Amino acid sequence: MERPVTAQVSPAPRWSKPLATLPQPPQIATMLIETETTPNPATLKFLPGETVMAAGTRDFASYEEAAASPLAEALFNLGDVVGVFYGRDFISVTAAPGVEWGDLKPEVLGIMLDHFASAAPLLRPGSASDIAVPAEDFYDDPADAEIVAQIRELIDTRVRPAVAQDGGDIVYRGFDKGKVYLAMHGACSGCPSSTATLKQGIEQLLKHYVPEVTEVRAI
Repeated sequence: MERPVTAQVSPAPRWSKPLATLPQPPQIATMLIETETTPNPATLKFLPGETVMAAGTRDFASYEEAAASPLAEALFNLGDVVGVFYGRDFISVTAAPGVEWGDLKPEVLGIMLDHFASAAPLLRPGSASDIAVPAEDFYDDPADAEIVAQIRELIDTRVRPAVAQDGGDIVYRGFDKGKVYLAMHGACSGCPSSTATLKQGIEQLLKHYVPEVTEVRAI
């Protein structure tokens, strides 16, 4: 006759400290990065919910330029990114021709989440002096100083805030014999509607307020 098997049950552990005083698991910070489409189908706008550039903007149009920023470099390292632009509170990323954002978006978000979670610097030491400092203006004649001041004010107050909402930037570069030269960055660069924006929007605006303006060109 088999003997019944008995199991010895240990008494429940008794805590020496109340549960409230025991070490608590670390809190994991959560971050939500929102995305927005732009007029340029190749470019997406990413909003991390915090300041990206405290002043000015920065445009990376090649892998070599991206070496100044760990985040931009990591995005270019994906192999499917051809442009990164930093705005005040957003980052615009441009995909290579033929790349579907449905596949690229999760990878971009992963890199951005890792960057902001680690509180890594946006720029490498020694590169901060290059940030948000547009290339020197050209074509400007000292005799046109008053005209240039009006053009700059209109661009800074009426044009740039609007294009920033679309993930881009338009920077004044010069004025010469009635022609205004502008540099387009971020989502504005290579955008199919950029020509219409220049001619039907910015050019008409400048001509209305500054009669000396005859044409607007992108460089």
